[in-house]
Amino acid sequence: MRAAAVRYSPLLALLLLWEALTLLRITPPEMLPGPGAVLAALWEMLRSGELITNAARSLSRAAAGLAAAIVVGVASGLFMATFRPFRLLVNPIVQIFYPMPKSALIPLVMIWFGLGDSSKIFLIFLGCLLPVIVSTYNGARGVNHVLKWSAASLGASRWEVLREVVIPAAKPDILAGCRTALAFSFILMVSSEFVIAKDGVGFLISSLGDGGTYPAMFAVILTVAAAGFAADRLYAAFSRRQLRWREP
Repeated sequence: MRAAAVRYSPLLALLLLWEALTLLRITPPEMLPGPGAVLAALWEMLRSGELITNAARSLSRAAAGLAAAIVVGVASGLFMATFRPFRLLVNPIVQIFYPMPKSALIPLVMIWFGLGDSSKIFLIFLGCLLPVIVSTYNGARGVNHVLKWSAASLGASRWEVLREVVIPAAKPDILAGCRTALAFSFILMVSSEFVIAKDGVGFLISSLGDGGTYPAMFAVILTVAAAGFAADRLYAAFSRRQLRWREP
């Protein structure tokens, strides 16, 4: 608990700085509402159910897109590392789309899928897919060839080598790529809902900001930040458990 307190002390310092800025009126309340006003707005939105309903909609979209990206991305990365014809076919596509900001595809996604959930899920899927593919491919390609040759010499089939040697050895890179994709899913969830949504936390932030309800807007922003932080901490604990064999 002492280590956790030290680790998260910068968050407490940031909260105290925020309170000091509002009490001393260094920043106008319209630009930066005080923590008390934000907490009151948060409680009111929780009590009315507005925040819970919209957050559930957003998280369901993010979870669907992220899950699909992990399944397809891990499979694609392994195939790229294992089968040369597949790598020659897919690698140029990955190299073209990887540096592209995925939010730039929002107008195109609107034309293809409209304003329903499918447009947001597809955008999240596309943005999360490439980090998983690249990390999985790099991890699988970096496996020591001696391990694979040793397994093959003992009679292991190509599938058994992939399952028993390549995937466990590449697991640290796969998990790292999935963690990056987890962060991207929250970013794309909010950015897509700014434009192509009629509900969700991104839509709430946009509509509350346009209406000048800044305490409620900050409350939603903090909720998204807290949800992303909690998801990252849970995933980090899951990764440590999966990689506990690396600990001395």
